[in-house]
Amino acid sequence: MWDPDKYLDYADLRARPFHDLVSRIGAAAPRRVVDLGCGPGNLTVSLRERWPSAALECSDSSPEMVTAARARGLDASLLDVRDWSPAPDTDVVVSNAVLQWVPDHGSLLRRWVSSLPSGAWLAVQVPGNFAAPSHALTRQLAASPAWSSRLAEVVLREDDAVSSPMEYANLLADAGCGVDAWETTYVQPLRGPSPVLEWITGTALRPVRAALADDEWEQFRAELTPLLATAYPTRADGTTWFEFRRVFFVAQV
Repeated sequence: MWDPDKYLDYADLRARPFHDLVSRIGAAAPRRVVDLGCGPGNLTVSLRERWPSAALECSDSSPEMVTAARARGLDASLLDVRDWSPAPDTDVVVSNAVLQWVPDHGSLLRRWVSSLPSGAWLAVQVPGNFAAPSHALTRQLAASPAWSSRLAEVVLREDDAVSSPMEYANLLADAGCGVDAWETTYVQPLRGPSPVLEWITGTALRPVRAALADDEWEQFRAELTPLLATAYPTRADGTTWFEFRRVFFVAQV
């Protein structure tokens, strides 16, 4: 279950990749703009502001996120991204931090491109930090003897959950698109007690939280906290630096 309030912790920092992605879309007057995996809608509203004349379509697979997006005045739908197909007038598709949850999403991208009208824009951003200490330590703890039986069914993203910018560029160029692909590692300044733990609680730790009872969840957090504190030391000024690698691609059909 997604917690919209927890996801919105560090909202400004989490929003940077979205804005960097959307800034590379060259559509002047799209007929329909689609946000796949809109979350609580805080970023989707900026699409409406940029293209006020376009029909705005947005969806998410989380009922909690859809409820939060609707509270912002968006006509959000509950939808698995794998079940989406573009309407004939779809000129812009944005998918921000979603496809890492979809195995073999390369085939999904090819299907979307084959269904979009000529000239349409597809803009995607996915996290590329699954080998980072934050994620590696979480996987190690989940696989430890104390937790493995309780978390045996939990799927935690591995480093191969997403491809490289070059691999995405080749995939989309082979599909006939013009492609702009890149990656960025943001060095995020986090503050407060256990800031990296709080950061990943809204994203990477979500499957763990869903699998554990409240008391188990608190124990897991308590065991993960010192591991993260060692990997991400706090500076004397109270800042904890957190490397935040993201992979981007913008393709025009």
